[in-house]
Amino acid sequence: VQLQASGGGLVQAGGSLRLSCTASGRTFSSYVMGWFRRAPGKEREFVAAIRKSGDSTYYDDSVKGRFTISRDNAKNTVYLQMNSLEPEDTAVYYCAASAQGYISMRSYSAPHKYDYWGQGTLVTVSS
Repeated sequence: VQLQASGGGLVQAGGSLRLSCTASGRTFSSYVMGWFRRAPGKEREFVAAIRKSGDSTYYDDSVKGRFTISRDNAKNTVYLQMNSLEPEDTAVYYCAASAQGYISMRSYSAPHKYDYWGQGTLVTVSS
């Protein structure tokens, strides 16, 4: 499966952005989808994940209450709505697809659970 992320840009602190990640290739609904980010000089970190049907989500504590992950299987797309953005949210955001099932949502916070990665989209939050 190929993943294409988009929607990044420059936004002021307190603003909002919506990222999209569109998949092509094999059946999108067969995958758990996740978002990760890598800030300048830092390691890649988990942001959010959503189950195949969209009925369960999981967030890192740093974004809980501000970010919302959702998916539209008919459009082969996963979204990340980001509100109340902070300068600390500045990073390259990556979407990823996992074929692994029957594990806890917390387990999807580990990058090695994912089989496919998109190219990333840059989000810059100015103070």
